[in-house]
Amino acid sequence: MAAHLIVLLLLSVLKGVHSITTVSKVSVEAGKSISIPCFYESQYINHVKYLCEGYDWKFCRYAVKTNKPDPSGKYVISDDKKEQIFTVTINQVTNQHTDYWCAVEINNGPDCGQYFKLSVISDTRRLPVDHQRITGYIGENITIRCHHSNSGEMKWCRLGRNCVTGSPGSIDGTTVTTHMRDPNVFTVTMSGLKSEDSGWYWCAKGDIQIPVYLNVTEKPITMKQLSKWNNSTVEENKEGRASYDTNILIIPLSVLILILIVVFIWFILSHRKRKVELSATAMTGEDITYSEVGLKKNSSPRTERGAEDVTYSTLADYQAQST
Repeated sequence: MAAHLIVLLLLSVLKGVHSITTVSKVSVEAGKSISIPCFYESQYINHVKYLCEGYDWKFCRYAVKTNKPDPSGKYVISDDKKEQIFTVTINQVTNQHTDYWCAVEINNGPDCGQYFKLSVISDTRRLPVDHQRITGYIGENITIRCHHSNSGEMKWCRLGRNCVTGSPGSIDGTTVTTHMRDPNVFTVTMSGLKSEDSGWYWCAKGDIQIPVYLNVTEKPITMKQLSKWNNSTVEENKEGRASYDTNILIIPLSVLILILIVVFIWFILSHRKRKVELSATAMTGEDITYSEVGLKKNSSPRTERGAEDVTYSTLADYQAQST
């Protein structure tokens, strides 16, 4: 009994059961690609991660490393240190290579690894999900259909977090509802999505699991919404321009009216001044009669005594000379 416990302990250390978390068995169509997420603990953030091919951990071979890409392109690996998940993608899946390990290099010690197996099928109707990568929109709901052909407990889990096995439940504060309305279809609905809900999940029915990456983003504007928005903007601009134009015209019209009043007053005053000048000119142009008055003595001896002196005047007309 003690020997059996020691063997289990050694296997746990070698496989890194408590250090790396991933799916255990995944269905995939032959010739297609599959992405497998591998969650690791925080102490391994700066360590090298890799995919190891083979059933036996001690004899598996390196397929791809984070510090050494695969030149053939069959294997691709990426490391999201913020989420503490490295993802391995296996292209052109075949029945010849179905056993793999998610692994982390440990300096000065044995590496940690977690085993997973690919179940390669040719019947696409048996695929667990329609799409491995899906997109949801903030504030909305999303439904994932997980197909299955075996018995066992239904689960919807977030990698490295908790699982929902009943309905309703929640993951990171987001409501999750599961049900089995259709035969052999396990349906999951996540309500009121948040941007923080982006990440790797997996659905399971029995021992078959399938990882699903959910990307939660802002909903894009459709052409219909854009057209409606543009029409609304045009109407607002028209209203704004009408109000704006009315306000602009007030000042120029006021100035124009003032100018017209000034011109009118100037015209009246100028007209009156002209009449005065014409009247003065007309008066200056009239004939003026001048008279010369002189005194002459009466030299006639026959003038009777007591007779008064007579004054004669010579009248002459002068035409007024205009200057």
